Amino acid sequence: MALPRASADRPFLSVSDLSVRFPTEDGLVYAVDGVTLSVDRGKTLAIVGESGSGKSVTAQAIMGLLDRRYAQVSGEVWLDDEELISQTEEQVRHLRGSRMGMIFQDPMSSLHPFYRVGDQLVEAINAHRSIGKTAARREVVEMLGRVGIQAPERRFDDYPHQLSGGMRQRVMIGMALINSPALLIADEPTTALDVTIQAQILDLISSLQAETGTTVILITHDLGIVADVADEVGVMYGGRLVEVAPTGRLYERPEMPYTLGLLSSVPRMDRERPDRLDPIPGNPPSPINLPAGCVFQPRCTYSQIVGGDTCATVRPELTETEPGHFVRCHLPVTERRRIAADIVRELAGSPR
Repeated sequence: MALPRASADRPFLSVSDLSVRFPTEDGLVYAVDGVTLSVDRGKTLAIVGESGSGKSVTAQAIMGLLDRRYAQVSGEVWLDDEELISQTEEQVRHLRGSRMGMIFQDPMSSLHPFYRVGDQLVEAINAHRSIGKTAARREVVEMLGRVGIQAPERRFDDYPHQLSGGMRQRVMIGMALINSPALLIADEPTTALDVTIQAQILDLISSLQAETGTTVILITHDLGIVADVADEVGVMYGGRLVEVAPTGRLYERPEMPYTLGLLSSVPRMDRERPDRLDPIPGNPPSPINLPAGCVFQPRCTYSQIVGGDTCATVRPELTETEPGHFVRCHLPVTERRRIAADIVRELAGSPR
């Protein structure tokens, strides 16, 4: 289930009405606007959307990485039996790295260039556990081997610039997992990597998850990479979740027009290459001036079907249209499904 249940039956990670705002000279930036979601233990939730949709800020709010002096954070984030938003910075810091780990999208800037790779992983261990120097080195070498680093004993003493982009990302995965966290957030872990290395990194995360039972949130802008790795997908736009569904159902029966637009813009290898991709018209909304109604309305080609100014003035709720499938849209369910069925048939095309 993608939305939080009652507290007596709370999923492992439960986010309720999470909002993040940043005061600026130009106005209040609504980076995350009322996000509600949940992930069961050992499952993977992918959060997808264009740049600026609020994906990474949502992840940072869950991890407690936002500076409360500049960010206004409200709502609830429950990690198992602990509520994180109400905790002090010191309390969340203790959980971060031990119960929660994060893989950042740029491993070169996340790893310190002046320290050896192995020493940085040892430091991650020492931040949460007191073990001897020899034991820490042995544990780091073992982890480097588990994440696919060849000759881990030798690579322990390398500096980040001596590793390829894919190897640096593997080091970051090892650092995130070195203390066996129960929750792993991977924020665009395949950015700037070639397609072959992308597949290797995603396979690595999936295999380590199967081995350890870690709960995973995968943040990405690319719907094309999540089909084989995620149990559920949440689509974000304008700081809001606009559709949440089990992965297979989202690909087979998407309903929100924005989700349809994302799927239409994914290149397909099993079809004749078109002259050009079919992009979503227009631009994402400014987080300082979000539309009063549906955030996607200015770019939606179907809002006229609703009639009147409902889409422009009334904010749609995230409602369950079938078990586990939630959609934020004013279009009647039957109309949404008719449109989606036509587009999915067109996307399916005829294999070569």
